[in-house]
Parts: sequence; structure tokens; C-alpha cells
Amino acid sequence: MLGMYDEAKRTAEMGAPSGLQNRLLFHLAHKCGDETELMSHHTKLQNCIEDQVGMGYGGMGYGGMGYGGMGYGGMGYGGMGYGGMGMEALGMDAWGMEHGHMETAGGEMLAVNVYLAMCYHKLDYYDVSQEVLASYVQNHPDSAIAINLKACNVYKLYNGKAAETELKVFTDMASPTFTFAKDLLRHNLVIFRNGDGALQTFPQLLGVVQEARLNLAIYHLKHDNIDEAYTLIRDLEPGSPHEYILKAVANAVMGQEHGSQENIKLAQQYYQLVGTSGSECDTIPGRQSMASCFFLLRQFEEVLIYLSSIKSYFFNDDTFNFNFAQAKAATGNFQEAEEVSEQTTLLDTMFKLSLQSRSFC
Repeated sequence: MLGMYDEAKRTAEMGAPSGLQNRLLFHLAHKCGDETELMSHHTKLQNCIEDQVGMGYGGMGYGGMGYGGMGYGGMGYGGMGYGGMGMEALGMDAWGMEHGHMETAGGEMLAVNVYLAMCYHKLDYYDVSQEVLASYVQNHPDSAIAINLKACNVYKLYNGKAAETELKVFTDMASPTFTFAKDLLRHNLVIFRNGDGALQTFPQLLGVVQEARLNLAIYHLKHDNIDEAYTLIRDLEPGSPHEYILKAVANAVMGQEHGSQENIKLAQQYYQLVGTSGSECDTIPGRQSMASCFFLLRQFEEVLIYLSSIKSYFFNDDTFNFNFAQAKAATGNFQEAEEVSEQTTLLDTMFKLSLQSRSFC
């Protein structure tokens, strides 16, 4: 939980060989990127509940897609909104260590409910996730990981203030010496507070909470600290659609800010990878990505096709309407661009007057 993986490995190896030791070393091998060790411990996993769930977590955790936290939008930058609380920020790494065994109560495997709730959360079924999680929270109101997941659901269903209240109930009852998942909760509180305290918290969590790097980059993008954001994710090897999108946004911004066609081309490629992938092509992020790709290519007729297909989801979204109006204007649809522009505060007065004069020509 402190990111001290080498120390954790040395300590685990001091213990007697056991299934728990092997599971811990299996996950540490992944965290350290040691494929040889990972496969070695994988071969020792048994056909038992604990090991099967551990492998199931690996399947979710290693390819987990982050969800919207500190949203960053702007097709003007060639990008869609992105935010990032993935598996680690939701606490699944920590939960595996919090529970060394699968407990049962009345024949029900309560701990499995946390995994099910996680799956529903990842599918955007936040209300269902809450229902599945409820029985576990009722039996374990002091579980930091379960309460954190509950707070993340509340954040998506309502707002950051309500989510913070959920965490406060837990922290108020916790012992002053409680340290488990402390960094995880600190990270997510910044998300719930819309980035307040990001510069004080996220840098300390780099290498501890994976999403801290992503969210710090998003924070810098939102505050026009372009070089800092790009430096943070330049060497990031994307493993999920949201990470590809963040790489695209950062490259698009760098390309437009510094006149780099190389960065623009990379942004186009990252957007296209997301937008044409079988799993994302019919999703809102996938269509936003394709719109962003064509925006950078200045193929505005194509931009309008993709934006029109999702406009009902963004009726009151200033950034979306700003981009929609620009694409309309670029294709000569000035009257429609003017109508869309009235729905956003992002277009300046001179641009709106220009649309009005053109629409009456």
C-alpha cells in the first residue's frame, strides 16, 4: 500500500511457503513488471477459491479502465473528457491484501460481493454496484476498501460532496493510528474535491497509487501547464482506452502549442486506435475519439457525423457545444453554428457576431 514493493517482497519471502505467500508474490511481481516471476507464481496457483479470485482480480486489475474523476475536455485541444480512478484508486489492489481469505456468512461468500460490485461499477451500473456492495458493508462497516468503493459509486451517482461525506463517516470512526489505505483515501478525496489539493497530494503518491500520475497530468492540462502534463505521461505505455485518450489529449495540446506535427500525428493515431477498436467504437468515448481524430485532420463533415450521434448526451455541455459550433462553422453551416453557440459560454462575443453576420449573408 505504500508502494514499497521491494520491501514487501523481502518480507513475504521470509515467511513459510503458503498459498497466501504465493498470491502476494504473484501480485508483487505484476507491480514490479517482472514477467518471469509473475509466470512462476502463476503456475503455483491452485484450483481453490482464494487463488481463483486472485486470478480474477488480476484480469480486472491489470486491464482495468479508469473512470471519470477530474474531467478534462476540449476538442479544441483535440480531446474528450478524461478522468481517472481505476482499479487501484477504487481500492482493489489494497482489498486483496485486506482479505487473505474468502469468508462466508450463512453460506454466502460475502467477499465475492466486493468483486461483483467492482464489475458493476466498471460497467457504469453504479446503483447496482451499491446494492451488491450493501451486504458486505453491513457486515464490515470498518472496511476501508468497501467504504471507498461505496464513495466512488456515490461520486458517480451524485457528486463529490456526497462522496466525501461517505469517507468522512468512515474516517471519523477510524482509530487515529489507522494507516491502511490512507494514501488511497487521500488520492480520492482530491478527486471528490475537483482537484483541490492536487499539487500537494498527487506528487507524493506517484508510484504508490497508479492513477495519481494520470490525474496529476489532467490537473496540469486543466490549468494550461502543458509541458508539465506532457512530461508526466510522455513515457506512459497506455493499457486502457482512457490512457490512450489521455495520451492523445496531451499530444494534441503539445502539437498545437508548439506547432509540432509529430505530436498532432500521434494524437490522431491514439484517437483512432480508441475510436476504431471493437470494444469502444460504439461507445460515447469511442465516438468522441473519432470526432477528435477528424477534428485534427480538419475533416469537419466527418466530425459532425460523430458529434451528431452523441449530441443528446451533451445538450448543456459547454465544451461539446463549443466544438459542435466550430465544426458547423467550418462546414459553412453558419446559422446552425449560431444556434449551437447560444448554448455555450465558451465562444467569445466577436466569434458569435461573426456567425451572425455570416448567417444573414
